[in-house]
Amino acid sequence: MKNIIITGASRGIGYEMAQLFAADGHQVLALSRNETPIKALGNKNIHAFSFDIAEDNDLDKVEKYIKENWKQVDVLINNAGCLINKPFTDLTRKDFEQVYNVNVFGVAELTRRMIPLLVENSHVVTVSSMGGVRGSLKFPGLAAYSSSKGAVITLSELLAEEYKENKIAFNVLALGAVQTEMLEEAFPGYQAPLEAKEMALYIKDFSLNGNKFYNGKVLEVSSSTP
Repeated sequence: MKNIIITGASRGIGYEMAQLFAADGHQVLALSRNETPIKALGNKNIHAFSFDIAEDNDLDKVEKYIKENWKQVDVLINNAGCLINKPFTDLTRKDFEQVYNVNVFGVAELTRRMIPLLVENSHVVTVSSMGGVRGSLKFPGLAAYSSSKGAVITLSELLAEEYKENKIAFNVLALGAVQTEMLEEAFPGYQAPLEAKEMALYIKDFSLNGNKFYNGKVLEVSSSTP
């Protein structure tokens, strides 16, 4: 059984993944600012506390929990995301900072802190977006979001090279549209082709097995572009 960390676990894909891993007997640390939905599940294999990926004190709590309870991390899934949909000329520095603090700086810092706790064959999976993939169709209004998702793609490629001798894999899943609360908030009324649980199943399987086949790769998980 594996020790799994999932960020952005209070709803959508992260919420579904936490339950899927736990049902298979894995130990899950489900992190999000709102821990209530996860705790309400009452699952003995899911552990949760309030966590903001942009706050150093909360990152300290994660480190402390792992060192005291698990000793190692087998899978880290960087799933938390922040999306702001505004015309570029309406986006402020504060908007960009809000998005990048979650989607880039938070991912980088959590990953950095977890690296000493990763072991041979550990897998770091970062959830990106087709909007961050070079050459894909881009949507107006997503300058901050899509550029941040492009940044973590490059970050993961670099980490895969830097830690390949440690046999730790870093891969990115660039997702197309999935019907989640975040998508509905950004694009009211839009109907995505996939439900959150369907994508959660895919990511779960990939995070447990994908490192046997891939390292430093970006897999486009979309039936369309994007």
